[in-house]
Amino acid sequence: MSIANVLLDNGLRLTSYHHTNQTWKGSLEKICFTPEAIKKTLLTLHKPCYVVRTNDKIGITNDGYISPSDVAEVKILMATPPIFPQQLGDCNFLSFHGVKCAYATGAMANGIASADMIIALGKAKILASFGAGGLPIQKIEAAIQHIQKELPQGPYAFNLIHSPHEPSMERCVVDLYLKYGVKTIEASAFLEITPNIVYYRAVGLSLNSVNKIEINNKIIAKISRREVATQFMQPAPEKILRGLVSQGLITELQAKLANKVPLADDITVEADSGGHTDNRPLVCLLPSIITLRDEIQAKYNYTYPIRVGVAGGIATPGSALAAFMMGAAYVVTGSVNQSCLESGASKHAKRLLSQAEMADVMMAPAADMFEMGVKLQVLKRGTMFALRAQKLYELYRNYKSIEEIPHTEKLKLEKQIFRMALDEVWEVTANYLSQRNPDKLGKALNNPKLKMALIFRWYLGLSSRWSNTGEKGRELDYQIWCGPAMGSFNDWVRGSYLTSPENRHVVDIANHIMTGAAFLYRIQSLKMQGLQIADQYSHYYPISSTLEV
Repeated sequence: MSIANVLLDNGLRLTSYHHTNQTWKGSLEKICFTPEAIKKTLLTLHKPCYVVRTNDKIGITNDGYISPSDVAEVKILMATPPIFPQQLGDCNFLSFHGVKCAYATGAMANGIASADMIIALGKAKILASFGAGGLPIQKIEAAIQHIQKELPQGPYAFNLIHSPHEPSMERCVVDLYLKYGVKTIEASAFLEITPNIVYYRAVGLSLNSVNKIEINNKIIAKISRREVATQFMQPAPEKILRGLVSQGLITELQAKLANKVPLADDITVEADSGGHTDNRPLVCLLPSIITLRDEIQAKYNYTYPIRVGVAGGIATPGSALAAFMMGAAYVVTGSVNQSCLESGASKHAKRLLSQAEMADVMMAPAADMFEMGVKLQVLKRGTMFALRAQKLYELYRNYKSIEEIPHTEKLKLEKQIFRMALDEVWEVTANYLSQRNPDKLGKALNNPKLKMALIFRWYLGLSSRWSNTGEKGRELDYQIWCGPAMGSFNDWVRGSYLTSPENRHVVDIANHIMTGAAFLYRIQSLKMQGLQIADQYSHYYPISSTLEV
C-alpha cells in the first residue's frame, strides 16, 4: 500500500508526493516519530523543519541538512525554514515604532487601556495606546508623566478621540500631547479631519541635515470607512493648513512639508470590534482599504508608503495569521486586553468578560454621540445596560422633551434606570456643565430636546465609569465595551491556565498570539506542500506562561 494513502500511527501522511533528487543527511536519532516529539519539533520555530521518509515511515526533525544526492537512506519530502513572530507583518512597522513585532494594543477609553498596561507592553517592546478618551485633562497628564517616567525611550502611544460636540476638549488634549512631547497618537472615532489633528501632525514636521522630511509626530488612524480612510491617507487639507499658519501655530515650511506626507503613517482597519464600530466584516474591509492605499500611493508617491493594519476580531493565533495573510502590516487587539490584570476594568467586569461567548454582545447607544444615533458594541451577558440604553434612545427619538414622556414611563426611568428623580439628574448634570461646558448648558436651557439628551447621557456616561470602578449595586448597569473577539479568545483558552482572568497578562497573551500565528504559518506551509497533519499537531494551545518567573 502506498505511503501516500495511509494515515500512519503518528498522524502524518502525504496527500501528494513528488520525487526529488534531494535527501536528508544527519543523525537518524534526531528524527522524531512519536506524537510528543513531533509536536515539540513543529513548535521549535527558530529552527528549520524537515519532513523525511525512512523505511516507509514519515518523521520530522529540526536537525541535519538537505543534500542533492539521490542515493541515501533518508529522503527529504518537504521542509520549512525557521519562522519568527517578528517576521509576520511589515518590518517597517517594527523599525518605525521601535517595537519587536507587528502587534499593538488599542486604546480602550476611560483608562481601561491603563498606564500599567501601556508600561507592561512597552517594556516588552510592544506598542500600546493609552485610553485617554473620556478622561479629564488632569488624569491624562498624570498618565503621561507616569508612562514617560517608566518608558523614557518608549514605545507607547496615546489616544486622541474625535470630540465633535467638544472641539475645545480635543484641542486641550492635543496641546497636552505637544507640551509633553508625546510622539505617537492613535486617532479614533474621527468622522472628518479637524484642525486639531492637523496641528499635531504639521507642527512635528521638519527637515533633517540631508534635506529629508522628519516626521516627529506620528499618527495611527483607526477607521472603518473608506471615505474617512481617504482623508487620513491624503496630505492635510490646504485650507486647514492655511488657517494654522495664519494663527501662527505652524510655519510656512511646516505647511509645505505637510503637503508632501500623508496625515497618518498607519491606518488601522477596524472591523467588528468592541466600543465604536460599524460591524464591518474584516475579509471585505481590509482588501478594500489596501486597494485604496495603493491608489493613493500611486497618486502621491510618498517616500514612506502608508501601512494598513487591522483591529476587530483579533484574539487568537488563527485570526492574527489570517489578517497577516490578507496583507495586514500589523494587528491590534482590544477586547481581550480588557480582561487582563493590567486593565482599568473592575474585577467584576473582567470576570464577566472571561465568561463571554461570541454571541454575548450587542449594539447600544453611545454616550458621546447619543443625539446622532451612533452606537457601540457592548457585552450583554450579565448586564442590562444595552437594553436600558436602547430604551433611552427610543424615548429621545419619540419625544421632544422630558415633559412629553408619559408619567408611567418617567416613573420607570426614575426607579429602574436612574434611581433618582429626573429633576435631580438634571441638577447634577447642570452643575457639571457649568464647570466643563457652560455654552452647552446655556443651549440646553433653551432647547428641551437637548436637555433631555443630556439627562439621558448622564446614565450612559456613568455606566462605563461604574464598570471600571466596580460600583456596588450597579452591576446590572455596567457598560462593558466588547466585541465577539472576546468570546473567540475564551473558546481558544478554555481549559488552560488563561481561563481565569487572574492569570491573564497582556504581554503573555501577546506572545502567545504571535507565537501561535507563526506556528500556524508553519503548519499551513507543510499542508500546502502535501502533508496531511492530524489535529493533535495543527493547533496552538497556551500550555504555560511566556513570562519570566
